[in-house]
Amino acid sequence: MNNQRIRPISICLFRNGNRILVCGDFDSVKQNYFCRPLGGGIEFWESSQEAMLREISEEISLEVENLNLVSVLENIFVYEGNQGHEIVFVYDGEFVDKAIYNSEEISGYEHETSTHFKAKWLSLDEIQERDMRLVPNGLTELIEKVIIQGSTGE
Repeated sequence: MNNQRIRPISICLFRNGNRILVCGDFDSVKQNYFCRPLGGGIEFWESSQEAMLREISEEISLEVENLNLVSVLENIFVYEGNQGHEIVFVYDGEFVDKAIYNSEEISGYEHETSTHFKAKWLSLDEIQERDMRLVPNGLTELIEKVIIQGSTGE
């Protein structure tokens, strides 16, 4: 992670009822777990939407439809003792293959770090019960205000 630049990324809120698809990680310096929706960095001369589609294809080999930009968040954070700064394009989308919503977890591969991961469907309550943080900063509030209230018409 280059601490001297702002990194643009795209993530997607794939929803399955009241759950979203997230992958977890552990910060060994802070000694805590966190999770975030799938996505990744935006490459030069690539739109945030193109990056979102590419990242999902590369990481879990699935196609996406009905991709809509929900919000843009600024995330200033510390991970593994290193400062980070991201501009996060938050999308809402659906998988073309609807059978994937019946899977408890989805296997993936992060090429940038050469690591395998498991993405799971978790609700905000389940994330909290597991003593995890949902990142980026502001995402929990966005989900509560825009996604949950917006879907119930409140």
